[in-house]
Amino acid sequence: MTSVAVHGTVVGHVQGVGFRYALRREATQLGVAGWVRNRANGTVEFFAQGDAAAIDALMRWTAMGPRGAQVRRFTHTPAEPLSDLEEFEIHPTQI
Repeated sequence: MTSVAVHGTVVGHVQGVGFRYALRREATQLGVAGWVRNRANGTVEFFAQGDAAAIDALMRWTAMGPRGAQVRRFTHTPAEPLSDLEEFEIHPTQI
């Protein structure tokens, strides 16, 4: 299986609504590894890798977010897969 990866940012009302936890749950269900963190500017940043179909499904979910979130803008770009990722983690807020 070929792994693909993306790095992205979600803008809107995405902090304080459980976005990181919901993204981790969705990624784990899809078998996607990576990380997610809040940024000091109010956005959510993430890195995700897995098979192409799982990444596509996760990107569709991320564009909407969990209940309570209001995604105004969502961007993601292809990234180089990392060999040391095994699960999806929540990282500390980046200042």
